[in-house]
Amino acid sequence: MRTYRRGKTWYLDYLHKGRRIRRAVGRSKRMAELALKDIEVKIAKGENLGVQERPRVLFRDCSAEYLQYSKTHKATSSSERDALSLKWLTAAFGDQYLFAITLRQIEQYMTERVEKGGVKGSTVNRELACLRHMLNKAVEWGYLNENPAKGIKMFKEPPGRVRFLEPAEIDKLLKECPPYLKPIVVTALNTGLRQSEILGLRWANVKLRTRTIMVLQTKNNEPRLVPINEPLHRELRRLYARRRGDFVFCDKDGKPYEKVYRGFKAACRRAGITDFTFHDLRHTFASHLAMADTNIRTIQELMGHKTIKMTMRYSHLSQQHLQEAVGLLGLRLSGEMQRQLRSPSTTEENDSIS
Repeated sequence: MRTYRRGKTWYLDYLHKGRRIRRAVGRSKRMAELALKDIEVKIAKGENLGVQERPRVLFRDCSAEYLQYSKTHKATSSSERDALSLKWLTAAFGDQYLFAITLRQIEQYMTERVEKGGVKGSTVNRELACLRHMLNKAVEWGYLNENPAKGIKMFKEPPGRVRFLEPAEIDKLLKECPPYLKPIVVTALNTGLRQSEILGLRWANVKLRTRTIMVLQTKNNEPRLVPINEPLHRELRRLYARRRGDFVFCDKDGKPYEKVYRGFKAACRRAGITDFTFHDLRHTFASHLAMADTNIRTIQELMGHKTIKMTMRYSHLSQQHLQEAVGLLGLRLSGEMQRQLRSPSTTEENDSIS
């Protein structure tokens, strides 16, 4: 039995009938100590503490339930990432009851994954995010009183990687794309949609007349309306004329493509493009918007970012692009000034002044 403080709040931490209980008391250490003594007396007398019994749930059972929740409520890419995270988490905590998992154990898991497992801190952060959300759901489902991962500190991560293509590289890539892949890449470059959002597109959600796409299968499950520009409009009209089913991007039998990883990687290799993934097409879309001096809030809306923080990674490109433009202007002006200085009229004028 003990009292402890987290932030400005004091908590009680004790075992009752084989179950660990943590309960917030208030901001007074003295009140927390008195409350703990009262509980000690009640336990000694066998009195009812008024604590509602919670089911004894194993981590592995909860993780299986959470994975089903993830598949139902999250985008496919997110649920697949949760499945991978839960594989490692279940290997570490699977046979423990949820109430027995402590903050210290979670911190030890973090350390061992990095030092012994050799994985990056960013990977562990994704696993911890999954764990924290799963335990939050466990609290909602009545399996826990409090989330032990609530106060966990993530590893520091470097700024997000931004790799984008220049116009000449885009031309090279499109020339190397096979017929089935080219319209998918054109869509990514002109909308910034994620691969899962593109491959899940149905013709019912593509409005060629109003030049809009309603994206329903988004990462955060919030539909958004995306405009269709002229290059994409031409490509979609061509596809629509020979459509094979409900899905925009599908094989000859009308089945949607699940992934285009291999085909895209091969096209990049033939085009001589290195260190580039399909997701970087999304970065290319946002980067060129930023370099065109598009308002950062507009980029956020087009990208479907929940917070402006994600979009701010592109803001420096706008400033960099402006700096380069001014630099080119400086070179042009300096060259013009040099020519003026070398011209006969300028020489005569200088002679007359002297």
